[in-house]
Amino acid sequence: MAFLARDFPICMVGIDIGGTFTDFVVWREGRLATYKVPSTPQDFSQAVLAGLSALALEGETVVHGSTVATNALLERKGAKTALLTTAGFRDVLEIGRQNRPALYDLFVERPPPLVPRCWRREVQERISAQGEVLVPLKGAEVEPILREWAEQGVEAVAICLLFSFLYPAHEQALARRARRHGFYVSASVEVLPEFREYERTSTTVINAYLGPVVSRYLARLKEGLETRGCGLRIMQSNGGAISPRVAQDRPVQTVLSGPAAGVIGAFEVGRQAGFEHIITFDMGGTSTDVSLCPGQPQITAETELDGLPLRVPVLDIHTVGAGGGSVAWQDAGGALRVGPESAGADPGPACYGRGVLPTVTDAHLVLGRLVPDYFLGGRMPLYPARAEAAIKRLGEGLRLNLRATAEGILRVANANMERAIRVISVERGYDPRQFTLVAFGGAGGMHAIELARALHIPRVLFPPSPGTLSALGLLLAEVVRDYSRTLMRRQGELSEEEIETHLQTLLKRGREDLAAEGFRGEEVRLERFLDLRYLGQSYELTIPYPRPSLEQVITEFHLAHERRYGYARPEAAVEVVTLRVRAVGTLERPQFRSQPLGPAEAREARVGQQTVWFGEWRSVPLYERERLQPGHEVVGPALVVAADATLVLPPQCGGQVDAHGNLVVEVEPLWSQVL
Repeated sequence: MAFLARDFPICMVGIDIGGTFTDFVVWREGRLATYKVPSTPQDFSQAVLAGLSALALEGETVVHGSTVATNALLERKGAKTALLTTAGFRDVLEIGRQNRPALYDLFVERPPPLVPRCWRREVQERISAQGEVLVPLKGAEVEPILREWAEQGVEAVAICLLFSFLYPAHEQALARRARRHGFYVSASVEVLPEFREYERTSTTVINAYLGPVVSRYLARLKEGLETRGCGLRIMQSNGGAISPRVAQDRPVQTVLSGPAAGVIGAFEVGRQAGFEHIITFDMGGTSTDVSLCPGQPQITAETELDGLPLRVPVLDIHTVGAGGGSVAWQDAGGALRVGPESAGADPGPACYGRGVLPTVTDAHLVLGRLVPDYFLGGRMPLYPARAEAAIKRLGEGLRLNLRATAEGILRVANANMERAIRVISVERGYDPRQFTLVAFGGAGGMHAIELARALHIPRVLFPPSPGTLSALGLLLAEVVRDYSRTLMRRQGELSEEEIETHLQTLLKRGREDLAAEGFRGEEVRLERFLDLRYLGQSYELTIPYPRPSLEQVITEFHLAHERRYGYARPEAAVEVVTLRVRAVGTLERPQFRSQPLGPAEAREARVGQQTVWFGEWRSVPLYERERLQPGHEVVGPALVVAADATLVLPPQCGGQVDAHGNLVVEVEPLWSQVL
């Protein structure tokens, strides 16, 4: 991929830590370079610093997407956390919403709360739903509790009081006391000043639970980078970057930072190629992340991770446990299953030389879809005999031969990922035939065309460096800060002047926070939104509010409601629930440069033949991605190998390299092949 050089040097490094590999994208004076090293789960910062040493980088700005917060939450390896809450609300984390995660499963178990009941304590205070003090806080009563927690080894304290977003003084007083005792403190008025007690408490607790872990990691990383003169920014789940200081205070905002970077990178690549309606398909070593972008990346105010609600702005990403390292196994009923368990980076798939369990990567190698001499540019050896032995052991239990077992693993993995794409498209009223699938990640190119056929997606776009696109997305991210305040007022009870007064408070915070990070004047962009719903509804839609015109934004709400749910009620009363402000600090970012198309013949990019299973063993051409130039055409069946990924083109498809270096493949649907 080519970039526009500037009149002055811009040095940036995007570093994305995955479950198997840590990816580097270096942009220096208009030139792009990529690199990969194995991740180091015992301390992810080691892989980051090792990669920088191997690349001999010093003085660059590093933008980092990390799985540290995600892994700590999924593996329940966060800090010992306690909770202070209003009297009567000690058990809100366990009561939740009473929603059943599996409707017909009588024995389903909810994940245990992050805070055990013995560390959930109540304080005597009460604020009304109108923000009035009903019972004053006596802060001294918490001193014995805080001393007890310190003796028991508690590291972090979450504070979430009833209606504190309307009257924050009580929480602020408790936070000051807790910080004096040396705890990491997460107060809901700082993390999430919005209504919905369960989601607010859960998000505040998660922030406290992750705080010490993320803070220690970032401190180690920052220290290592400072010795190289490198600056640091951290990717958020909302698609924007923040400073390390903010990330240490709000680690909950980084839980999905890696997948978010992939969406940002994929959307920008698709937009430059002329496809603004895309479905992003990021298949890595551990999981697959998909997201729908109908003209722009979609942001949601609430998501869920491992059964725990998170109410922070995040890119709307759906994740399934299907990656190149996903382990294939036989369930109690004798059926073949794939994932969610992953072989990870250590020991990794059997073919990496250390693992013994069969994975999706092993199945690809057995079927000839991976070429050992070209894996990671030939820098990492593969062991076909180990892959065959692992899959053969699985096949014995399934009573299948080696080839059928490997093919079955890929079919099951594809079925898991196909369901994920249906969730974000068909189930939300979008027709996949109107979108382009942008495939990336280390394993995305090996499954994308088969998925597109199954879903009738007409084309697949493969970026020039698909295995490191998430790292590229980090370089494309602007600095973003989000602010919100619950208002909860009916349409007729609220004036535009009152909305503007509350918004100005949030806008001022945005300007001040961005100014502290060096952004001023035209470098600052402020976006305003309102969360609206019909009176009596339980959930809201977020509508842009670019200028003070409440009537106009309500009209937009009716239209948005009809698009989302199929109907609107213009005669019904509308409720303004929450005000939101997004403050954006604009940065100099890599700019794509187009190149003229050359001849269609790709003879010089062809580097050999490979025997691959496509319903039968076939000898197919092997192309080297770095040699493909704009205008070159590739017709399936074929393999395209690169240093960071392999692309599998089955029969009955073909594509061309466009002016930006993307390989755009037109997909023939399965039903047309039958006819």
